[in-house]
Amino acid sequence: MQFEVWAPGADRVTLHCGGVTRAMAHDPERAGWWTGDAEADDGTRYGFAVNDGPVLPDPRSRRQPDGPDGLSAVVDHGRYAWRVEWAGLGLPGAVLYELHVGTYTREGTLDAAAERLGHLVELGVTHVELMPLCPFPGRHGWGYEGVSPWAVHEPYGGPEALKRFVDRAHELGLGVVLDVVHNHLGPSGNHLPAFGPYFTDTHHTPWGAAVNLDAPGSDEVRAYLIGSALAWLRDYRLDGLRLDAVHALCDTRAVHFLEELSSAVDALAADVGRPLFLIAESDLGDPRVITPRAEHGLGMQAQWNDDFHHALHTVLTGESQGYYEDFARAPFAALAKTLTGGFFHDGTYSTFRGRQHGRPLDRTRVSAHRLLGYAQTHDQVGNRAQGDRLSASLSPGLAACAAALVLTAPFTPMLFMGEEWAAGTPWQFFTDHTDPELAEAVRRGRRREFAAHGWAEEDVPDPQDPATRERSCLDWSEPERDPHARVLAWYRKLIALRRAQPDLSDPDLGDVKVTYDEDERWLAFRRGDVRVAVNLGKEPARVPVGVHPARVLATWQPVQTPDENGVLNLPGESCAVLTQV
Repeated sequence: MQFEVWAPGADRVTLHCGGVTRAMAHDPERAGWWTGDAEADDGTRYGFAVNDGPVLPDPRSRRQPDGPDGLSAVVDHGRYAWRVEWAGLGLPGAVLYELHVGTYTREGTLDAAAERLGHLVELGVTHVELMPLCPFPGRHGWGYEGVSPWAVHEPYGGPEALKRFVDRAHELGLGVVLDVVHNHLGPSGNHLPAFGPYFTDTHHTPWGAAVNLDAPGSDEVRAYLIGSALAWLRDYRLDGLRLDAVHALCDTRAVHFLEELSSAVDALAADVGRPLFLIAESDLGDPRVITPRAEHGLGMQAQWNDDFHHALHTVLTGESQGYYEDFARAPFAALAKTLTGGFFHDGTYSTFRGRQHGRPLDRTRVSAHRLLGYAQTHDQVGNRAQGDRLSASLSPGLAACAAALVLTAPFTPMLFMGEEWAAGTPWQFFTDHTDPELAEAVRRGRRREFAAHGWAEEDVPDPQDPATRERSCLDWSEPERDPHARVLAWYRKLIALRRAQPDLSDPDLGDVKVTYDEDERWLAFRRGDVRVAVNLGKEPARVPVGVHPARVLATWQPVQTPDENGVLNLPGESCAVLTQV
């Protein structure tokens, strides 16, 4: 078997494979590459030593059986017998479900998560979006400090378990999306600098030196990340990737990394004969992220829309700290703006940033399905001091209103696991760092961050305490009892309604019409013949929906049809979906 590694600054590279040591040779056709042959098959352990350094795992390792610091293992992807011939499932018309393997079940494995996929079929979602799966130190963590971006975290089950999970999802008709991190790698177990210029001091990110996308040597680094992305889509038959924090990808080259990645993914889609897509997490407020390459954009099929989340969060909770400040000044107006224009900050002044931010979307050219809308995500829950979900502070009625707004809005909806039954469990920040100094630094940093906002140290959960992760695991007995069961039934009804009503799948932002009253705390919007009304106030409200006669499609509390003036009497903390007769 031939092994290869990029180590452009090395004088010599040694292959250590199956107990045998061999000197590697320069590849005459590729500058900086080294190659060598050794007897190996699936599972054989190996590593590389650069000059006189220690034996390190392969930067392109497909498996790390003993964790990020151990030897790599050969993976023969051809050994797995796929059960399902999958035609693919594109993004238009999708409903996504964000899932963290380590807390979706108490077992915290891909196989255990696969056993719960039937719940998602009954819920009606179309795609599972898995949080990052790359290896990281210890057993439990969020996954955003991963290393070895071609491998699967061994405590989750490793490569074979991911294939079984994807096979089972496809068998049930569910697409699978994976969250990948290209903007940084974890500090612990990150051995890439020993091999080459994977990082650069030219730019800096919140996590330290930036990944080298535009400095000398960046051609190979870009190819490394693109190769990893294609491997997930090809070798594991995934349907799409979610790209973490693309605003932290520092790239000054004429062809941006995202454009190059998009082109490569489109080429792979043509080769395998099924749709593949990329979803960006972007804080840029820049429509070019989701504009096709042919129109001089970066070619992402979609992006997370935090502006919609922030507007929705402020109308539901009244919170106004941090980045919520601008939204909280007139929260219903902010929500109306995002429902009709996508972005709230579209060139407006951002108090949180201290500058103007964003750019308007061209509603005649950008389909609304390119923006993901959500009330909760792992970030928006887990980055709170105590990881409290909306259900910890909202009544079931307000939770139902949040669901109605997300699932009838023009955007591609996304749910965060457990949201669909108003889970009573928090989702907190937890780590399992094996380096004591790093563990203590994370613990202190977390508590210092929230102390600045008035939190007592003892009220901020210790990320390293195993109980923090345990508290964050879903309680699967909850959906069987009220009020959780009623909330779950509501989500199922709304998702089914979205699928049954063509107007709710219309991607035209320009066709959305919104009315609201800040003081009485109601909002209504029109999508074709469908009307959606929410009353977030405690008292009943008369909401003009502009349709009579009408048929009630779904309602959280019993309502009468609108009167002859098209006015709906809507109980407090309730919502309704209607259609013109």
